[in-house]
Amino acid sequence: MKLFRLLYTLVLFALTFHLNGQDFVYKPINPAFGGDTFNYNWLLSSAQEQNQFTETSQLTPFGTSLEDFEENINRQILNLLSRQLVGNAFGDGGFEDGLYTIGSFEIEVTSGVSGINIYLLNTTDGSETSIVVPYY
Repeated sequence: MKLFRLLYTLVLFALTFHLNGQDFVYKPINPAFGGDTFNYNWLLSSAQEQNQFTETSQLTPFGTSLEDFEENINRQILNLLSRQLVGNAFGDGGFEDGLYTIGSFEIEVTSGVSGINIYLLNTTDGSETSIVVPYY
């Protein structure tokens, strides 16, 4: 048994002298990072096969152009309203309290003790927001 262990150890020790290693050399595949330029077509076709998104010529990322126009108008009106409210809070304008319907938004403006209270209601999805612009 001892002789077997001794021979086994000697064989393992002898085999370690014959092991050779080599340096690990990294070569990039992508031509943009120094790889072979012939890989470009293969990488491009592989990426196009994996692409799950399709382009549609009629729709923009936000919907149709009519929906984009409506969103743009709503943003401009809300921007104008916010500028008037801030101007009123700092004494530049004369904005009146009341209920306003602008596009798909219902806006209720009231003057309170702490400042101007603004309640926004989106009639299309029912979302609502309450804002208080304090007096200074």
